[in-house]
Amino acid sequence: MSNALPGSSAAPWPELPTAAWRETCATLHLWTQIVGKIRLARTPWLNHSWHVALYVTTSGLTTSPIPDGTRTFQIDFDFINHDLRISTSDGATRRLMLAGHSVASFYTAVLTALAELDIHIAIDEMPNELPDPIRFSDDERHASYDPDAVGRFLQILVNADRVFKRFRTGFIGKASPVHFFWGSFDLAVTRFSGRRAPRHPGGVPNLSDAVACEAYSHEVSSAGFWPGSGAIDYPAFYSYAYPEPPGFRSARIAPEAAFFSEALGEFILPYDAVRTASDPDQALLAFLQSSYEAAAEAAKWDRDALECALGKPGVVRQI
Repeated sequence: MSNALPGSSAAPWPELPTAAWRETCATLHLWTQIVGKIRLARTPWLNHSWHVALYVTTSGLTTSPIPDGTRTFQIDFDFINHDLRISTSDGATRRLMLAGHSVASFYTAVLTALAELDIHIAIDEMPNELPDPIRFSDDERHASYDPDAVGRFLQILVNADRVFKRFRTGFIGKASPVHFFWGSFDLAVTRFSGRRAPRHPGGVPNLSDAVACEAYSHEVSSAGFWPGSGAIDYPAFYSYAYPEPPGFRSARIAPEAAFFSEALGEFILPYDAVRTASDPDQALLAFLQSSYEAAAEAAKWDRDALECALGKPGVVRQI
């Protein structure tokens, strides 16, 4: 019996009903953790764990080049052809189809393919940031792959990545790349005030407190997209401030569908509110900008020193 979602995934902002792809989402999340941990094992630490993230491509997600002695290798999820490609800087490649794999068989297949390329890596097999984790090599429970749903998810990532990158051009302070965190399974972009933050309390499920503390060492306004789970069990955009300044949660955020989730401590904009808007890009930009402004105003950031007009192709920023 097929669980494929009805309709075409070619729509710019396609529908992504949670129930129809829940099992595929869970499986894909764990596969990205395996690939992300491979990058983690070989890449020197970069502030705020930026060295572990994946990046959106035209067809999926990539590690970008990973060091391997004097050569590099790269792992790419292709959500159009529905395969995983491992390539090296000396021209060798391996491919494996995504459909038909459990987490355990995917884990074995990826490490086998790396070994065939003379890349030998051991990773921590326990998933991060998830309740009741199962070791990768033991996980036969998660084995779903709906190509249509994954294609829809790709299209959302491609469009969110594009809008996030445009939003990022309006800030000249320290800002993260637009990148995909496999632990929380979300696409994110973060702005920094430049000031130190109080020590993070930690307590993230199956994540070292040291990692959480390093990630939140400085004040941030962070926004992103994720497929939803727990209190927000539907795809949504989010925005939060750390530390949360007084008055932040009572700010008015655009568009009208946005709200503050007490359960998460974040502003939420349901993905469907963007998808069905007359101008989805503008609706999302309004959410990103207004929630950032709420954080920056409440925390008294030096906005004059940190902000600039949104960038335009081929036009030098005026100074």
